[in-house]
Amino acid sequence: MRFVPKNDTTTLLRGAASGSAGHRARLRERFERGGLAVFAEHELVELLLTLCIPRRDVKPQAKALLARFGSLKGILESSIDELRQVDGIGEVAPVALRIIKAAAELYLRESAEGKTVLNNYEKLEAFWRSRLGELRYEVIEVAYLDKAYRLLPKGVERLAEGSIDGASLSRQQLFKKALHRGARFIVLAHNHPTGDLTPSSEDRALTECLASAAKAVEIDLLDHWIIGAGGCYSFKRAGQLA
Repeated sequence: MRFVPKNDTTTLLRGAASGSAGHRARLRERFERGGLAVFAEHELVELLLTLCIPRRDVKPQAKALLARFGSLKGILESSIDELRQVDGIGEVAPVALRIIKAAAELYLRESAEGKTVLNNYEKLEAFWRSRLGELRYEVIEVAYLDKAYRLLPKGVERLAEGSIDGASLSRQQLFKKALHRGARFIVLAHNHPTGDLTPSSEDRALTECLASAAKAVEIDLLDHWIIGAGGCYSFKRAGQLA
């Protein structure tokens, strides 16, 4: 083992930091020239990590993440706790990766407004699974659609978080907003973080109440979806909604 004098050690550390900074700069330059298409998957993960882990080589962490989760998709879909179990990833990077994923999803949702057509079970299931499938707490949302089943601008609204209680939802406000948007249909959805897709008595009562109230203002409750980790339940498909 070669002895390195103290001054030489400092020089080596500075050189390593300089090399890391240069490598980061080259990654950014490659992205500016050619976008993501010019990157191998491990390089893309490395590029993302440079945004949230400062001043050091992150190639080992990028390769470790891919080894554990299999792909960029697998990394972004993993929980913060799972990501933190990877050596060297730290506390901040997992949160940053989740922010990147959430921002991308928000961009895609906003870009889809007025273009997304939700006119069959498969499209509705994919839409709601992408929004609610990974949440660990219960929420209820509504989608506002026009007469062609297209998602209206700002067409999804979160009505409540936590335990879903139909009594806590203001039907008057819900339909007032639907009429203001010019909605012809509404689709209700909420998640069961436990994975049990069985509708509760409250779920059934809420569905019946909203379906009846919707007809009074010439808006149809198109469906009510329950989303869980293992699948989905559609009131319409199950024959529970006319």
